Amino acid sequence: MLGIDPGLSRCGYGAVVREAAGLRAAACGVLTTPKEAPLPDRLATLMRELHDLVAELQPDVVVVERVFFQTNARTATPVAQASGLALAIASDAGAAVVQYTSNEVKQSVAGYGAASKEQVQRMVQALLRLDKRPHPADAADALALALCHHAVGNVLARLPENSGVSKGRYPPPNHSRVSRGGR
Repeated sequence: MLGIDPGLSRCGYGAVVREAAGLRAAACGVLTTPKEAPLPDRLATLMRELHDLVAELQPDVVVVERVFFQTNARTATPVAQASGLALAIASDAGAAVVQYTSNEVKQSVAGYGAASKEQVQRMVQALLRLDKRPHPADAADALALALCHHAVGNVLARLPENSGVSKGRYPPPNHSRVSRGGR
């Protein structure tokens, strides 16, 4: 599972692998673009880096934070552009693509939808048995996205067949899945 915390200046990523001993962080970090570069150049750089990352890690699932802004449209546009790149690249690579809001991730990982960045970092550290908190926060958030998806996927997998929730309708209705175009 590859989590992507989209951003044009800073795009966090975190890959989590399921092993017999539990979950393990396979990679995490931040992709950056120079703020002084023209927007098309920054998007092209981020596109290449995301493409290379997905090609290298070959995730089964890419989990992208759902863009949700209440007030600052100036910040929302570049984040939405980065999110769109991540969604398209993951889909093109054949990975399943899911999205969760920040509050859904915090609720899943820290047990509280308004958890602080530090609380999320500490829970990611504990859940992945890391020696230290993942840093920077963008990388920790990306690992938290992958952990959220793992938790939600496990819950859905345990539902009885007659629960009224269709396992084939994953992710749940309030999440989006990028269409695979009939593949």
